[in-house]
Amino acid sequence: MSEKKGFHVAVVGATGAVGQQMLQTLEKRDFPISKLTLLSSARSAGKTVSFKGVEYKLEEAKPESFQGVDIALFSAGGSVSKELAPAAVEHGAIVVDNTSAFRMDENVPLVVPEVNEQDLLNHKGVIANPNCSTIQMVVALQPLKEKYGLKKVIVSTYQAVSGSGAAAVEELTQQTQAILNNEPFTPEILPVKGDKKHYQIAFNAIPQIDKFTENGFTFEEMKMINETKKIMHSEDLKVAATCVRLPVATGHSESVYVELDSADAAVADIQALLEKAPGVVLQDQPQEQIYPMPANCVGSNDVFVGRIRQDIDVPEGFHMWVVSDNLLKGAAWNSVQIAESLIKLGLVK
Repeated sequence: MSEKKGFHVAVVGATGAVGQQMLQTLEKRDFPISKLTLLSSARSAGKTVSFKGVEYKLEEAKPESFQGVDIALFSAGGSVSKELAPAAVEHGAIVVDNTSAFRMDENVPLVVPEVNEQDLLNHKGVIANPNCSTIQMVVALQPLKEKYGLKKVIVSTYQAVSGSGAAAVEELTQQTQAILNNEPFTPEILPVKGDKKHYQIAFNAIPQIDKFTENGFTFEEMKMINETKKIMHSEDLKVAATCVRLPVATGHSESVYVELDSADAAVADIQALLEKAPGVVLQDQPQEQIYPMPANCVGSNDVFVGRIRQDIDVPEGFHMWVVSDNLLKGAAWNSVQIAESLIKLGLVK
């Protein structure tokens, strides 16, 4: 990073799972911070959080909290972002928002740095961090789009419960223990907290993430469809998604089918592209049983790709298996990476 001076960084939602990962990522990256402000709900205000060995007291997030802030990383829910992000921008901060509040706003860039970093040049104060499952897929698809062009994407996801928050992870643990001990339990969180029905996640698969829309797809599935088109500047790209919650704590997996514009590609060509693609780790030696798995991706910023194979009936069709840590590349790391890109591009002084 060329800049030497530090920046005043605020983290909104510092006590949440993603907020904690943001702080750990800022620390690991040695992000140039001159002042750190940690913001939370009124309930958590006054508590302390450690960063680089220093204890910081949490402050209640208010419009005036952003005075003098250069970069504000938001991960406290869409309603908080809608309320406070405009105030942060008014105070001169650039907001990187990890919620869905602004993702489909035509005036807000939706950014994955490996794919569309240059969209940051058009920001008007707010930059949206995409959905976790969208991020890892577009990182894997972008090299193929650049080389061959894309016609169609069909994705089935196998998503970790941490995508629903720390309480969902705890519920998975408690249900697993209860089943193993032959004890009763009452599901209270998944698939959607506060919805009409809740289902067991331990030893189960729930084919619903977020609520259903009128077209039969869930909001999570529609996020993947619409966000992919926006990030890749491909409104004509055909995208379909089925999103499923699995009893995995951390790490989203995806089965991705893609049809290229060109029928000239071979598996070896796609492997070679992905092997040198930024943010991608190729793990594709099926004869040696080497392929990505969520248990092995936790704690990594990368997107892992394997099981690449050509469709039997469609020459330009290819299948791949894509795995990533949903709390890092799917959330915290992508947000910090956007902040690093803002500095690199000279967009924050």
